[in-house]
Amino acid sequence: MTRSTTKLTLHAAQAIPFDKLVLSQANVRRLQAGQSIEDLAEDIARRSLLTSLTVRPIRDASGNETGLFEVPAGGRRYRALEHLVKTKRLAKTAGVPCIVVPADPGHTAEEDSLAENLQRVALHPLDQFRAFQTLHDQGLGDEAIAARFFVSARIVAQRLKLARVSPTLLDLYAQDGLSLEQLMAFTVSDDHARQEAVWTALARSYSREPYAIRRMLTESAVRGSDKRAQYVGLAAYEAAGGVTLRDLFAADDGGGWLQDVALLDRLTADRLAGDAERIRAEGWRWVEATPDLAYGHSVGLRRLCGESGLSPEEQASRAALLLEVEAIEAQHAAAEELPAAADQRLGAIEAMLEALDERPPVFNPEEIACAGAFVSLDASGRLRVERGYVRPEDESGAGEPGTREAGTEAEGPDAHRPEPATGDGEAAAPGPVGADEAGAVISDRLLTDLTSVRTLGLRDALARDPDAALLALLHALTLRTFYRGIGAGETCLEIEARHITLASAVPGLADNPAAAAIAARHASWSQQLPSLPQDLWAALRVFDHDSRHDLLAHCTSLSLNAVILPHARADRAVSPADRIAQQVGLDMTRSFTPNVANYFGRTTKAGILAAVREAKGETAVQLIDHLRKADMAAEAERLVAGTGWLPQPLRTPEEGDEAPSPALDGVDHGAAAETRTVLPAFLTDPDASALPEAEAWPQAAE
Repeated sequence: MTRSTTKLTLHAAQAIPFDKLVLSQANVRRLQAGQSIEDLAEDIARRSLLTSLTVRPIRDASGNETGLFEVPAGGRRYRALEHLVKTKRLAKTAGVPCIVVPADPGHTAEEDSLAENLQRVALHPLDQFRAFQTLHDQGLGDEAIAARFFVSARIVAQRLKLARVSPTLLDLYAQDGLSLEQLMAFTVSDDHARQEAVWTALARSYSREPYAIRRMLTESAVRGSDKRAQYVGLAAYEAAGGVTLRDLFAADDGGGWLQDVALLDRLTADRLAGDAERIRAEGWRWVEATPDLAYGHSVGLRRLCGESGLSPEEQASRAALLLEVEAIEAQHAAAEELPAAADQRLGAIEAMLEALDERPPVFNPEEIACAGAFVSLDASGRLRVERGYVRPEDESGAGEPGTREAGTEAEGPDAHRPEPATGDGEAAAPGPVGADEAGAVISDRLLTDLTSVRTLGLRDALARDPDAALLALLHALTLRTFYRGIGAGETCLEIEARHITLASAVPGLADNPAAAAIAARHASWSQQLPSLPQDLWAALRVFDHDSRHDLLAHCTSLSLNAVILPHARADRAVSPADRIAQQVGLDMTRSFTPNVANYFGRTTKAGILAAVREAKGETAVQLIDHLRKADMAAEAERLVAGTGWLPQPLRTPEEGDEAPSPALDGVDHGAAAETRTVLPAFLTDPDASALPEAEAWPQAAE
């Protein structure tokens, strides 16, 4: 005997006038989230009501139906319909599709509301991505899709980008094989094969973080913030067929990643060549153009002193602007924050001063014909032109007026100075120095003896006059710094100030903030000093005390050499450079940030781990100690960023501390330190292939 199964009866939808509906207090949804009532109303106006309301008849105290219905499930839809009625876009008597649930003591209206919300399954994000892609394939643009679903065009672009990730990775995402954040990271590249290869590589690693995915997908590309990209411009690069990878999920991706590096280099070279021709048209004998100039590229060249390119009116305007800046700063000196109007005015003045200061100096045609110019790019991608450099082979004669040393390396103290006679002959010294006031001839021996006595007297007198000694020292150093060769005979001080050229292959050394500050300071002093070395003494005499000290500090600083060569490593508690660093409070975090190029990629794996351990602790070390050398270096850069960590050779020891001998990788090498011999990293690191092909040791050239 078979048992009969009771068949269910579904409640049919009915059209109930809107003015017969009342929002129920039994609705369990109290917090509003997601789409606004106004947006839902617009959607209903476009597509009609896609989901019926669930209602229950309202009865009076006697249990009789009143003709009204409460809405326990569908409160947002009810409010959206109410908004349409209030805006007179829907009649209040319009029929609303409703499922009428009869009163049942077995379950309440609250259960209806709760069940409707709990039983609803949200759309999987992948289905949303693919649905947007389908609408796009049907001919709808990003703006049209955004308008229909009340989202921004950027959100639509993001969803479409996600839908275009490799189908293999999308299937993994659907199966919870990778997270949404990881899927978002893959969107920086449209190459499905590359995406899958990266995921396969990461499958063998413990680190599958989104930043690692982005880094691996863009490791052969150039950042949009690169000086070459800034110089050429993204529009020109893409117009030439270049592909740019963008991260739509980053608030600022820095201009993305330019994938065609060869094209970018060609566009940079072409534009730079055009700019160089424009500079060459000024009449220069030679123009050297390259995106990156080595630090110290002008060493050994003399620089011409051009006249100001500003007219008298412009010079007066510049002076007036500087006075206005001083007045504004003095007026608001006590204020914690400048008023908006004052801040805006200072910004405008700064722009005007920058335009005036960038005006190139004016040279006479004879000077231009024997000199040249360097054309390069600064760190922000702007064209940098350095005019008026004379090469030794183009010199027409020493001691020409209007010339001054361009670089930072000087010749010996006796350059261009005739050797004094040392014999006992009676031959007269030429000129007035070899004769006394009565016209008697003075022999070489007597002249040497007399001036020896005078030298002692002058030394004693100079030692008793510190101000005069400072002036004489400053005069000698300035001659060595700014008047190479042509000013050697203008001082009697035998002071050797060898200005050192840094020949190390440190990446970006010329763009270092310290290098830029030194160059700006040198250029500023060049404008304040006279063209001829014989006029320098008189000019220095009228300098005030502070100006003399500032110039002395600049000239002295260019002779400082704290470079440690491989053959000169030594173990000493505090080096001479450390003492100066302590005195000036040197903080290298202002001009050095460790990254793959300048440190982590050039040290050993042990050195990388030691740096991360010191900066972030042992837990961070455990995150990367299993990685390959290249990946470990990249992860170390990310982990150490913002911590202020510096390699040992860049640290300033505290007073009384002992500074260890600086190791190239920041690790104590034990026996190697005892023998003062440290092998290059490529001989000790098992991952030699991850290191650069050639490690350039820091060098100093005299």
